[in-house]
Amino acid sequence: MYGKTLSLNDMKIIVSLLFGSLLQLGVYAQTPDAKSLHETAGNFMKQGDFNNAILVLNKALELEPNNIELSKDLALAYFQKNDLPKTQTVIKPLLERADADASVYQLAGMLYKATNDLKECERIYKKGLKNFPTSGPLYNDYGELLWGKDDYNAIKLWEKGIETDPNCSSNYYNASRYYYFTQDKVWNLIYGEIFVNMESYSRRTVEIKTLLLESYKKLFTESDMFKSQDTKNGFVVAFLNSMTRQSGVASGGITPDALTMIRTRFILDWFEKEASKFPYRLFDYQRQLIKEGTFGAYNQWLFGSVQNLDAFQTWTTTHTDEYSQFINSQKSRLFKTSNTQYYQTASK
Repeated sequence: MYGKTLSLNDMKIIVSLLFGSLLQLGVYAQTPDAKSLHETAGNFMKQGDFNNAILVLNKALELEPNNIELSKDLALAYFQKNDLPKTQTVIKPLLERADADASVYQLAGMLYKATNDLKECERIYKKGLKNFPTSGPLYNDYGELLWGKDDYNAIKLWEKGIETDPNCSSNYYNASRYYYFTQDKVWNLIYGEIFVNMESYSRRTVEIKTLLLESYKKLFTESDMFKSQDTKNGFVVAFLNSMTRQSGVASGGITPDALTMIRTRFILDWFEKEASKFPYRLFDYQRQLIKEGTFGAYNQWLFGSVQNLDAFQTWTTTHTDEYSQFINSQKSRLFKTSNTQYYQTASK
C-alpha cells in the first residue's frame, strides 16, 4: 500500500477533494458572525441606509434570535424608516422580556407617541420608570409627552431626571427652556450652562446659548434680583447675593467682555463665601478655566458667538492662542456632574 504509485486519476480525485474542502473552509471562514453583522448594520444606520440595516440585522437575528440588542436596533431601524407597524411587531415582545432595559421602554414610548396613542405612551413611561427609577432619558421623554399636552408637571419629571441621572443632557435642555419662560432667574442660567458643556456642538446648543445671553440681560435689568424668586432655597439666595454684588459691572451693558468680568468676580466671591456649603461642578469648572487663563475664551464661545458673529470671529483672530487652547481643552474633556450636588427643590 505504502509503496504503491498513485495513478493520474487517483491524483485528480484527491486534488478535487482537497480543493472542495478548502472551498468549504473558505466559505465558513468568510461567514460573518452576529457581532460583525451588528457592526455592519450600525454603519448602515449611520449612513441613513435603513433598508440595508434591516436586512443585515435580520440576518444577525437568525444567528442569535434572543439577542435583545439586535432586536432593539431592528426596532429603531424600522422606526427611522417610518415603518411603524413593523416597529411595533419588534418592540412589543421586548416589553415582556425579563431583560428589557430602559431603552426598550424609551423606544416603545417613541413608537406610541408617533402613532398618537398618548394614553399607551404614558402607560409605557410609567411602567418604565417604575422598573428604572433613575433613567434620565425616560424622565425626559415622559416630560416632553406632558409638555406636548400643556401639562406643566413636565418640569417635575425633568427635575427628577436631573436629580437621579445628572449626566443626561436633555433634562437640562428642557428644564432650562422651561425656566426661561417663567419668572425664574437662576435655574435657567445654571441648567442652560450645564447643558452646553455636556452637549457643546449641536443644534440645541446654539438655542440655549442665545437663551443664556438673554437671561443674563434679564437678571441685571431687574433692580431687585430677589423679586419672585425662591428665597427659601439657600443655593438660590447665595447665587443671587453674589450676582447682586456684581451689578456695577453690568452698568455698561451685557457683553461677552462684561460677562467675563462679572462671572470671574462671581466665582472668586463664591469660593470665598459659599463653595464649602454648596459645592458645584459647574463653578469648579469655571474656576479651573480662570486658572488656565481661558475663561475669556470660554465666555466668548458661550456668548460672543450668538451676540455678534463678526465681532466673535474678530476676537478669535486676535486671541488665537487663547481660543485654540480653550477649544483643544474643551474637546478633550467630558463634562460630568454629581447627584450629590442637587439643590433645586421648588419644583419637586
